[in-house]
Amino acid sequence: MLRAKYKTGLVFFPAFDWAISPTHPEREERLLYTQDQVFEEGLFDIDGIQELKPDIVTIKDVQRVHFCVPDVEHVTTESHFISAGGAKRIGMAVLDKEIERGFALVRPPGHHAMRVVHGARGFCNVNIEAIMIEYLREAYNIDKVAIVDTDCHHGDGTQDIYWHDPYTLFISIHQDGRTLYPGSGFPNEMGGPNAVGATINIPLPPHTSEEGFLYVIKNVVLPILDDFKPDIIINSAGQDNHYSDPITNMNFSAQGYAALTSLLKPDIAVLEGGYSIEGALPYVNVGIILAMAGIDYSKVKEPNYDPDSIRQTPEITSYIKKLGEEILINWEQKGKIEEKIRGAKELDERDRNIFYDTDSLHEKQKETIRVCSDCSGAIRIDSSSDLGSHILAIHIPRKACRDCKGLGYKWYDTADASKYDMIFLQDRTENKYLTLIE
Repeated sequence: MLRAKYKTGLVFFPAFDWAISPTHPEREERLLYTQDQVFEEGLFDIDGIQELKPDIVTIKDVQRVHFCVPDVEHVTTESHFISAGGAKRIGMAVLDKEIERGFALVRPPGHHAMRVVHGARGFCNVNIEAIMIEYLREAYNIDKVAIVDTDCHHGDGTQDIYWHDPYTLFISIHQDGRTLYPGSGFPNEMGGPNAVGATINIPLPPHTSEEGFLYVIKNVVLPILDDFKPDIIINSAGQDNHYSDPITNMNFSAQGYAALTSLLKPDIAVLEGGYSIEGALPYVNVGIILAMAGIDYSKVKEPNYDPDSIRQTPEITSYIKKLGEEILINWEQKGKIEEKIRGAKELDERDRNIFYDTDSLHEKQKETIRVCSDCSGAIRIDSSSDLGSHILAIHIPRKACRDCKGLGYKWYDTADASKYDMIFLQDRTENKYLTLIE
């Protein structure tokens, strides 16, 4: 009988009651074909691969991560709670040592959802990985987390949530933002003044094949992970880098995804994008599952797989090698870069205009953070949207020093309530969430 080297758990949640439209790429068929393939290939007959049932997250789980406007219920459905709950269930099973590795094959996805949520962006309402991570931090006291996002689109929502967190290493490998939504994710985006270097963006040129992806994993990502030494590694396992995906321009394959997974050795994988529903996802997911379980995946191939037809050009190979060198230099010099960015400032500010493409609305933000040498800093966000909502959101990080915690409460207690529809306080030191409504 075939036996898994690593005990691996799978959670499936196709979300039958949630789709943007009946013909939209983000619909339940994305997972139904994969489920059929998993059963047809007999993966659950392998000793050490098992199916787990999804949990469901609570409103409090969501509020550890997000400021939802006007509240969690207005920007989510039950499917979002179960999708995030599927990731949470896998995380709990790994940390309870029920399994060694786990893959949450769930939808709706989440990596475009930012800290403040007025609606849906990039098919994402809430960030399912971040909800899982912050629950695990609260329940299991894990500290350093690495997220490697291999979706073809830059994980701008996850980047936003962890922009100021030096204890979360976020690495996004994606198609160059000059050629694809959301138009961000460049090497100079390295994190806020208290967390420079903890955000790493690796934008690859269109038509990159497995040669380029695997080069980046071996020569850039793995050395950085070895240096960072995370307690846990999470793969945001988007599959829209596939050569047959209808909305992207990359040349990755099922064999490439399996090899990437084998190299990366994630403790947890969470499905993100991937819209070649019949031609790619069933094969890619089977390859990822076998690689996570430590089983030979060499026979997993798409019916039309031809590596010669999707091979990248020498120019792309040369570009990626130079890009990798730049990323590693930034990582090695992050201390000097942080010192230059921080300067002598007590507060750092940034103004942002955020487009919610799925819901067709705009948000304006002014974010203020305390530049702090002792923690990741208290954050104050003044946010308004086309919907007419104007909110003030204050975040006190889970390891906040006394001064940052005091400043957070001062911002909350002294805010002019007449200027805002709602004022939120997210105090992670006490797992507390407060809302003041005018």
